[in-house]
Amino acid sequence: MGISIVPRLTAPRLAAAGVSLAIAGTLLGAGLAGSATAATATAATAATTARHAPSSSAAAAKPTIVLVHGAWADSSSWNGVIERLQALGYTVDAPPNPLSGVSSDSAYLSDFLSTISGPIVLVGHSYGGFVITNAATGNPQVKALVYDDAFIPAAGDTPESLSTAMPGSCLTPAVLHFVPYPGAPSGDAEAYVNQNVFPGCFANGLPAREGAALAAEQQPPVASILSDTLTTTPAWQTIPSWDIIGTADHVIPPAEQVVMAKRAGSHITEFNAPHLSMISDPSAVTSVILNAARTVG
Repeated sequence: MGISIVPRLTAPRLAAAGVSLAIAGTLLGAGLAGSATAATATAATAATTARHAPSSSAAAAKPTIVLVHGAWADSSSWNGVIERLQALGYTVDAPPNPLSGVSSDSAYLSDFLSTISGPIVLVGHSYGGFVITNAATGNPQVKALVYDDAFIPAAGDTPESLSTAMPGSCLTPAVLHFVPYPGAPSGDAEAYVNQNVFPGCFANGLPAREGAALAAEQQPPVASILSDTLTTTPAWQTIPSWDIIGTADHVIPPAEQVVMAKRAGSHITEFNAPHLSMISDPSAVTSVILNAARTVG
């Protein structure tokens, strides 16, 4: 386990990058008209698999990077990291995290991972650390875990217990706003962070206007997630891990992040960043992901 200190890197939040794939077939000659149906079926099959198909032998050697967002966020929080990884030729996936509970969220991710052939580097932010720790267990394709200002849980840990194990977290019941949702189990609700608290709690270090926008756009988890725990052996027991710790994190106290990382035997990188380090410092976060990816191939 090594600890390195990286200077803070700043960069504007990058706009979302869109990636589209199109497959078309051309039928030549009147005598091939009867094969149009077969050609269409072939194209449709190819379309479902092309997104994970390597474009060259060099691309085939690179692992797929899968990015999992945390609570009160969505996949767009990874935009800056995605653009940097794609520019280096990596296939990147950032599937939605349903935020409905560790068991169901992990099952969703596990099914997604099963569609990827070849090695995988699995990255989780914040609550996403619970999901990747649970979902990667037993999947031989996952070669590395990267935790970005994230929980690295063991059996029996919950997001609430870990965020309060050390003093300093701004995420307390008093800052949450509970909203009912259809079909909710008795006593459950969606938990929003009060918008006047969100910028200073989650988005300190970002421009005020950006923090306000993120507060308005937050994707709430169900409140029961806060007391949820793992359902299987933690994947970090058998898969090497890297941990990014933002020393200005107000959500998960950095001291607690260090404790979790040392318990997991993670390679630790610390730098001056808030909880949303992938937004404030995408280059630094990308650098750690690349270290993990190059280690596994």
